[in-house]
Amino acid sequence: MLGAWLTRGLVMAVVHAAAMTLLAKWSVFHPTDQTVITSVALAVLVGVAALWSAIDGWRGKPDRGRAWFIASLVAGVVSGILYVIGRAVFVDQTGTSELGAALTGGAAFSALLVLVPAGLGLFVGSRVRRPAPEDEEPEPEDDEDDGSGSQSGQLELPEAEPAGAPRPKPSPVSRPAGARARRRPTVAGQSPSPRPR
Repeated sequence: MLGAWLTRGLVMAVVHAAAMTLLAKWSVFHPTDQTVITSVALAVLVGVAALWSAIDGWRGKPDRGRAWFIASLVAGVVSGILYVIGRAVFVDQTGTSELGAALTGGAAFSALLVLVPAGLGLFVGSRVRRPAPEDEEPEPEDDEDDGSGSQSGQLELPEAEPAGAPRPKPSPVSRPAGARARRRPTVAGQSPSPRPR
């Protein structure tokens, strides 16, 4: 069975190599009109990595951060090799002289295009709440008054304490600031010395 990082890395490498090859083919036929197609290709590449990693974060996959880090490195190198092959076959018979640039700058750019969106996707996906399991039975809703005073859609208030009941002494934090300022600390049971006026 393939590791999670290998699967993610190879799929992202194929997606990146295909996008770069299509961009190279597009630039042959439309050399001045590349802004829109380049923006769309980058959005698709970022979206695939972010969505897949967000799903991993949402599902709580173990070791997902490390898997996406290694996958980005694999995707960078493999997409560089696949891009040179794809460009040689489909665009302009590129030779092995392009392999050096594809394995350095191209691989680094592709790795970052996987790593950064994957990190954001993992962050967002791990914070999205999962739905409650369906094996729990939902609580029945009572529309009738059961004698406890609570009905659907009404606010429940706590019961009032009797008028003669002793109230608990407030903590020093809950007392008003004026009351806290008037008390001075004592040392070992001695009363404090008078304040100078």
